[in-house]
Amino acid sequence: MSAIEVRQLVKKFKGQTVLHGIDLEVNAGEVVAIIGPSGSGKTTLLRSINLLEVPDSGTIRVGDILIDSARPLSKQKNQVRALRQQVGFVFQSFNLFPHRSVLENIIEGPVIVKGEAKASAEKLARVLLAKVGLSGKEQAYPKRLSGGQQQRVAIARALAMQPEVILFDEPTSALDPELVGEVLNTIRALAEEKRTMVIVTHEMSFAVTWPIAPFLWIMAALLSRGQRRRCSPTRSISAPSSFWISFSISDLVRGRCPLNLVILPLTTHYALRRREMRCGCHSPDAAAPAHQCG
Repeated sequence: MSAIEVRQLVKKFKGQTVLHGIDLEVNAGEVVAIIGPSGSGKTTLLRSINLLEVPDSGTIRVGDILIDSARPLSKQKNQVRALRQQVGFVFQSFNLFPHRSVLENIIEGPVIVKGEAKASAEKLARVLLAKVGLSGKEQAYPKRLSGGQQQRVAIARALAMQPEVILFDEPTSALDPELVGEVLNTIRALAEEKRTMVIVTHEMSFAVTWPIAPFLWIMAALLSRGQRRRCSPTRSISAPSSFWISFSISDLVRGRCPLNLVILPLTTHYALRRREMRCGCHSPDAAAPAHQCG
């Protein structure tokens, strides 16, 4: 069973449709990047998966928990509560409680929502702070931390709920350039643990070039306005990483597709799997059939 399965998800704001029947599937252990320009619905999709936004129609499944938008969420309270406990969320602007210490921020969810004992929650919080490189910051307050440190606390807070899935909403966009690396290193470490993660970003290079353990799959789903398209791979498998970076969002929307970039119906949904770059099933001289290996 997929870790996340979204089917025909529609979200409207004041009559304007933002998500047009989105389908998205994420398997356990996959790292998925959702990329695209501002206003394309990336964050709305992420917030809808966690029900921070209420979809107008469609279904969301996380593990064995199913939410059907055809029914009011008030009639699905148990499922909503269970889903939110299984889906961690890391916000673009950290969203830490400014009046609580780092330790208090991390244990809030486990103690209040899951009813865990404070002592055990604090023990796990200290382990998680060590994991994200912030041992000794337990009693610090957010305003005393750098942006990168605050985001790592936010990641530890999400992990404290022991979720099946972690959603990241542009986790580096609010950071100074010199602080981005420490957050990306934390995300890479989580990926190597085979954690299921969905990462929203508008940076193409972030989605396709950051080093990752070779056994993991990467899928980049590009949300953009426009008609649905399907693009088949036609270029050499030996294309260098600079080739990927050379393609801008506008290139992709116009249909100029690099190797292994398969556009699927996700209102415009571009799926890229790193495994396909090594599978050898493409020929640069062959006609361009849809990819079949994975």
